[in-house]
Amino acid sequence: MDKQQTLRESAVYSGIALHTGVRSTLRFLPADAGSGITFRRVDLPGAPEVRALADKVVDVRRGTTIGEGECVAHTVEHIMASLHAMYIDNAVIEMDGPEPPIADGSGMPFLKVLKAAGTVQQQAEARYFVPETPLYVDAGVTSLVILPFAEPVLRISCTTSFKGCPVDPQFMDLIVNGESFENELAGARTFVNYSDLGQLLAMGLCKGGSLDNAEIIHDGAIICKDGLRYENEIVRHKILDLVGDLYLCGRRVLGHVTAIKPGHHRNVELAGLIQKQIANQQ
Repeated sequence: MDKQQTLRESAVYSGIALHTGVRSTLRFLPADAGSGITFRRVDLPGAPEVRALADKVVDVRRGTTIGEGECVAHTVEHIMASLHAMYIDNAVIEMDGPEPPIADGSGMPFLKVLKAAGTVQQQAEARYFVPETPLYVDAGVTSLVILPFAEPVLRISCTTSFKGCPVDPQFMDLIVNGESFENELAGARTFVNYSDLGQLLAMGLCKGGSLDNAEIIHDGAIICKDGLRYENEIVRHKILDLVGDLYLCGRRVLGHVTAIKPGHHRNVELAGLIQKQIANQQ
């Protein structure tokens, strides 16, 4: 049987946060077997913590935010995706503020620091979620389903569509593992529609946003720094987000996920259904 894993040593990453625009530092620490992924706010009295689980999600606007009491951690999906892909079951992520760095808008910077820290096996057996029956979220425009799959892998088939995107719709079918995540998903950057920027700025958001960390879809083009990393970078980033949001079920996920126009709201809803099925199995 596979064993649970944690970090071999600690790792640090600092940068500008997307919405607050302030410098933020993360510290990734090893954790005991069975403890899962925990975010710790070291800037608050008593350094409160919140488990990275679907039932702790408090906001899904422009990212996935978890919280419990005063401890709130915004936009955790890129971090969670990197942890999921590396099969890191147990870790503590210390934050010196409410929002992690946006980095370059992708998961690659987090993946690199985690790989540099390395992993170590623990005595406890790894915990997986394998669907016994189909679980689905049907929200009209958006739908997601996870099905049992013949192989013990996480396969994601995803379709996206955004008006004004030069390649639309976009589709990708991928078996997600450590290698494919690094080569095919981790570098895909976040994006925003130009028409949404005014509203976001009026809300006091995106103070740290720039072409260094986001792409802008506008009038049939994608505006970005140094050109697209992939022709279908939009759908790749959507799969990256989905890999992170699914890990909020608290276990490594196996099965075949089909996603049509996914977003954080419905991703987290599916992760919540998985979390409930796990509880019912125990």
